Amino acid sequence: MGNDGTGMVRMYVDVCEEFGRETKADVVEEMERKNQEELEGLQANVEDAEESLGESDVREGLLAIARFHKRVGDRERAKEAYEKTAEKTVATGQKMDLAFERLQLALFAEDWKEVQEELLRAKVLFEQGGDWERKNRLKVYEALYLMATRDFDGAAKLFLDSIATFTCTELFNYQTFVFYTTVVSAVALERPRLKKEVIDSPEVLSVIGDIPRLADFVNALHDCQYDTFMEAFIPVADMVRADRYLNPHLRYFMRKVRLVAYTQFLSSYKSVTLASMAAHFGVSVEFLDQEISNFVATGRLNCKIDKVAGVIETNRPDAKNGMYRDVIKQGDHLLNQIQKLSRISDIE
Repeated sequence: MGNDGTGMVRMYVDVCEEFGRETKADVVEEMERKNQEELEGLQANVEDAEESLGESDVREGLLAIARFHKRVGDRERAKEAYEKTAEKTVATGQKMDLAFERLQLALFAEDWKEVQEELLRAKVLFEQGGDWERKNRLKVYEALYLMATRDFDGAAKLFLDSIATFTCTELFNYQTFVFYTTVVSAVALERPRLKKEVIDSPEVLSVIGDIPRLADFVNALHDCQYDTFMEAFIPVADMVRADRYLNPHLRYFMRKVRLVAYTQFLSSYKSVTLASMAAHFGVSVEFLDQEISNFVATGRLNCKIDKVAGVIETNRPDAKNGMYRDVIKQGDHLLNQIQKLSRISDIE
């Protein structure tokens, strides 16, 4: 409940139901009464503006109603009010600001289909013109959508593009932004790019020390200090678990980032004992055996385990043979196309 007694009635009722708590009728009644009083005042302002003021004042009144519905969690009425406000909006910059507010509504509800639709609408609008500050903000909104829908590669690109121009404090603070950027980049970027664009970034360095163990996590991954990496991995995974957007992808993140570390380690060896690798990662041989076996079975690691000898043998793809096969395949395709063209010419 707000300081003035207004509140998110629907959310209060839903949360009580979810956690098996009884709703307090007097609390609900008081919030509804305050909400109605404020809404009536806002509607009166719009009516007064329509009678005696200009279009810009009417627009401001409609926008205030939209923001009220947004604040109290009435999403459908907020969307209707934003559409009415858009009809009264002429300036491109103001249209863009409305697009951001509609995106915030959809993001809060975690309605990813609607977020995607609003992003497409916003991009069409921004193609008609707009300043760089708002275009950079849109990148952060899209990056958040991509991260929340498990496109870490796309999210990393857009987060990194925005790292020096971040102004989306209506979504999250800069510390959270750096956390998201680092987490998705650890999964998505090759080692040299991770070093250049994240680890050595002045913007990242300015705040990463305030995020528990995140610097240890990403630095140890790059520096091949795998025991430190595994130690720092636990608190970082806890932060991923606690984040509303990353939580659904916790298991994916945990598997993916461990796969990055295992692949990086094995790339330096033709063969290595399980005991040696387990010691480097600070885990038991049994745990590592199960991990590597799972990744090999799903085709994620190019190696095999000799159970008797306790040795992992890497099986790196031969790049030259791969290129040779590609050339043969493309040559066959070209010959087929030439033969088809020849038959057509003969017919003519």
